Amino acid sequence: MALAPQKATQTAKADAPRRFVFLLLDKFTMMNFAGAIEPLRLANHVAGEKLYSWALCGEGVEKTCSNGATFRLDLGLVEMDRDDTVLVCGGVDIQKTTTKGVIGWLRREARRGITIGGLCTGSHTLAKAGLLDGKKATIHWENQDGFAEEFEDVKLTKSVFVMDGNRWTTAGGISSIDLMLRIIAQDHGEDLANTVADQLIYSTIRTDQDTQRLSIPTRIGVRHPKLSQVIQMMEGNIEDPMSPADLAEEVGMSTRQLERLFRRYLNRSPKRYYMELRLQKARNLLMQTDMSVINVALACGFASPSHFSKCYRSHYNTTPYRERGSHGMPGAGPVRLSI
Repeated sequence: MALAPQKATQTAKADAPRRFVFLLLDKFTMMNFAGAIEPLRLANHVAGEKLYSWALCGEGVEKTCSNGATFRLDLGLVEMDRDDTVLVCGGVDIQKTTTKGVIGWLRREARRGITIGGLCTGSHTLAKAGLLDGKKATIHWENQDGFAEEFEDVKLTKSVFVMDGNRWTTAGGISSIDLMLRIIAQDHGEDLANTVADQLIYSTIRTDQDTQRLSIPTRIGVRHPKLSQVIQMMEGNIEDPMSPADLAEEVGMSTRQLERLFRRYLNRSPKRYYMELRLQKARNLLMQTDMSVINVALACGFASPSHFSKCYRSHYNTTPYRERGSHGMPGAGPVRLSI
């Protein structure tokens, strides 16, 4: 029979190790959790003393991450010590796993002045609780479209991690390593942080000035400055798409030259490539937000919902409503596409 999680200890000694409390949500991602906890362990190992301690908390007595591994929790959603740092570990289906109980608890702890961070999609949970309003934050690039639409008061960046006062966020993946190395450096010096990085065979420590995605030339496998410039303009103008003629003019070439450039390097027309970018954003919004299909269409530059549905079906072999229904999002019922 599983025992209930123990309550947090409220008495802290002046020389006690700094404690991190990991709030595990259902289906949290192992990578960002391990990337945060392992540098703490190694810092203790390298220093030869217990500089850091940690505990796992959450609703219930155990949590299963997205790869199926299960972790027993040390604590429930109880009052933490004021010196604790809470890190919310998110993963898939973050809208569902961000429960009312979690939101209420985070708000209570925030009112007490505790430092709270969100790892990967844990940023969504912090934003849902209103803890990122007016602050800079980041989240995994795949979730940026939906996040930006839902949380307009958050200053969303594309950084690997962000530390804005006592609110921290990371972009997911191994970015939590970079955050923890920064914390270790602030607490105990650059030498210890660098030694921990060496132990991890982590050769390049990124800062909050580094962006999470590869550069456009690296992503598309082509180093052509004008092609990269056009793609950057496309990515920055999804809601109000630019015409091929305008794109060509911006980089100082003719529309025919632009067509040849895309055909040569990407084996598709500029119009087709632009459409794929818009449909990818639409898919992200359908799966990550409860925006109506009509509003998703408008946000991605489609004036006609029927045209949006036709293009979506052609590219993804399903309709926007079926796509949303397959992911259990609200508004999945059969609704006629019309303005």
